[in-house]
Amino acid sequence: MIYNTLGKTGLKVSRLGFGTMRLPTKSDNSDIDKVEATKMLEYAIENGVNIIDTAYPYHAKGLEGSGESERFLGEFFSENSYRDDIILQTKSPVWAVEQKSDFDDFLDEQLEKLQTDYIDVYLLHSLTVPDWEKVKELDVFDFLDDALSSGKIRHVGFSSHIEVDYIVEIIDEYPKWEVALTQLNYLDEYYQSGVMGTNYLKEVNMGSMIMEPLRGGRLVNNIPKEIQELWDMAETKRTPVEWALQYLWNRDDVDCVFSGMTSLEQVKDNIRIASTEDLISDNDQELIREVARTYRTFLGNRCTRCGYCMPCPHGVDIINCLTEYNIAHMMGDPKASAMQYFSLIDDDSRADSCVDCRECIPFCTQMIDIPAELQKVYEYFGSEFDHF
Repeated sequence: MIYNTLGKTGLKVSRLGFGTMRLPTKSDNSDIDKVEATKMLEYAIENGVNIIDTAYPYHAKGLEGSGESERFLGEFFSENSYRDDIILQTKSPVWAVEQKSDFDDFLDEQLEKLQTDYIDVYLLHSLTVPDWEKVKELDVFDFLDDALSSGKIRHVGFSSHIEVDYIVEIIDEYPKWEVALTQLNYLDEYYQSGVMGTNYLKEVNMGSMIMEPLRGGRLVNNIPKEIQELWDMAETKRTPVEWALQYLWNRDDVDCVFSGMTSLEQVKDNIRIASTEDLISDNDQELIREVARTYRTFLGNRCTRCGYCMPCPHGVDIINCLTEYNIAHMMGDPKASAMQYFSLIDDDSRADSCVDCRECIPFCTQMIDIPAELQKVYEYFGSEFDHF
């Protein structure tokens, strides 16, 4: 295994982190297959993975509520001696915080579920701009200061799917941030905070952790013929998983990449890749860019995210509705994109809130019939999350 220093934390982390959002299950998303999941974690730890990521809602029956991932990890660590050798990371469900005391209540509940006295890295989970403004009003800085002073948490950061300008603002408002978890893969270089976000994190010496390296598995499953033909032209032959992971590990502004693994075979394969120093040539870097360009020819519409159609008078988040639809259409997999669509876009801002007023149409630089496209988004994803 290869290790990196996680920014100003000074922690030495395996460059492959174990994400526990997609553990194997039995009857439903909350019913973790504990036998198989235990084998996966044991193999990962014994073979060099030393950072594990979870969160309050992981493996809940829906998108929110108290999930089973933290509870499973607490049971797992209570039955072995791994805990002190592992960097355990979990997240505060900021969307559920309504009053200042909720911060402590959630943290104490998580410590109990995880059966531990401390959390190595504690993140504010999936910060949006409205949630950030809300938690500031609820004195989140005081909570973080107290939790750090008490030893309940040792390092603090946040995860987010927002644009880089907001990432910079958040970082600038609290000097004790040490890490950030953002989304990046070779398709998402300029989506959300993208490469500009990881560049900034390196500039300010914050640990840079990456989620969705495989875009929910879409970069490695059901590869289109046009994409495979491009991969076959590479100087060095790699599997789709190797391309996606090594693309990130070839960057000097990425410290750790979390993969949500669902089988022991995936764990073994990812550890093999993470343990290999694989420098991608300039020619193959250009090939990766060509693969990304080819994927984009499969887009569902021509939206360029210019923003001229916003704000919608009825509150529809036109840009992100069309973006998530485009990505899902591009990858041919609505199930894999549904979680982002339903978790990142508010209930009243999704495509089914469009009333066909058509006020947005004159502003579209691409001359898209936006209401018609939003209807396609609605038909593609539906009106509620039932994609586990």
